Amino acid sequence: MFFHITLERNMQLHPRHFGPHLREKLVAKLMKDVEGTCSGRHGFVVAITNVEDIGKGLIREGTGFVTFPVKYQCVAFRPFKGEILEAVVTMVNKMGFFAEAGPVQIFVSNHLIPDDMEFQSGDMPNYTTSDGSVKIQKDSEVRLKIIGTRVDATEIFCIGTIKDDFLGVINDPGAAS
Repeated sequence: MFFHITLERNMQLHPRHFGPHLREKLVAKLMKDVEGTCSGRHGFVVAITNVEDIGKGLIREGTGFVTFPVKYQCVAFRPFKGEILEAVVTMVNKMGFFAEAGPVQIFVSNHLIPDDMEFQSGDMPNYTTSDGSVKIQKDSEVRLKIIGTRVDATEIFCIGTIKDDFLGVINDPGAAS
C-alpha cells in the first residue's frame, strides 16, 4: 500500500532563481512537479519526505537553464493484488460499482458482489440484500479485496471483489436516519 522509496529526478531551473535561496527554489519546484503524480512503476507519489542530495548543475546550451540531478525520498501509494482496502463508492450501475481508495479507482463487477445482493435501479441506484438490511449505494464505505491491477504509464486501475469473508459494506450513509 504505502512505501517509503528513494527516487531521482533531473530538475531544470531558470537563471532568475539563482542566488542564496537556490536550494529552497529547487525543493519547491520538485514538490510542485512530483507530489500527486503517478508513475506506473512506483505508484502515486503522496509526499516528499526528504531531499537527500542535489548534484552539480549542468548549463543547457542556448537556453541558460541549468539541470540539477536531485535525489529524494518520498511516500508512494501502490495497490497490489490481494490487498484489502477500504473505499468509498462513487458510482453504481447494473454492471457493478466504482469505488475510490485515495487516488485509485476500483471497479467491482456484479459477478464479484455476493449473490444475495440484487441491483435496484431508480433515483439512487444500489445493490441491496433481499431483506433490505445491507445496501451499497453512492457514498457507501466498503471493504474490498483487490484481485487485479493494470498499470498504465500515468495511472493504475484495479478490479476488486466483496465476495469474500469480512468484506462488504462498512458504513451505509442511507442507514443513518
